[in-house]
Amino acid sequence: MTASPAPVTLAQRASISDEVLAQAVGDEVVLLDLAGERYFGLDPVGTRIWDLLPDSPDLASVLAQLCAEFDAPQAQIEADLLALIAALREAGLVTVD
Repeated sequence: MTASPAPVTLAQRASISDEVLAQAVGDEVVLLDLAGERYFGLDPVGTRIWDLLPDSPDLASVLAQLCAEFDAPQAQIEADLLALIAALREAGLVTVD
C-alpha cells in the first residue's frame, strides 16, 4: 500500500509539469499529458487557476486573485482551488512544493 500524498496547502507552490501541453478552446483549456497520453479539460475557473500558476509564488496568491475576480465565498474558492491542485498533482500535471 502506498501512502497518499500530504494535503495541498495555500503555503505551497504548484508548478506546471514540462510534460503538459495546454490549448485554449474558447474560455476553457484542454491539457494533454504527454507522458500518459491523456487529455484533461478545465472549465473557465480551472482555466483561470491554470493561467495564474506560473507567476504565483504560492497558492495563497492564487486564492487572493481568484477572490478578487469571482463572486463566491472565499471558503468555497479555497476548497475548489485546493481540490483542483490535488487532482492535477495526482494526474502528474503539476508538482507541489
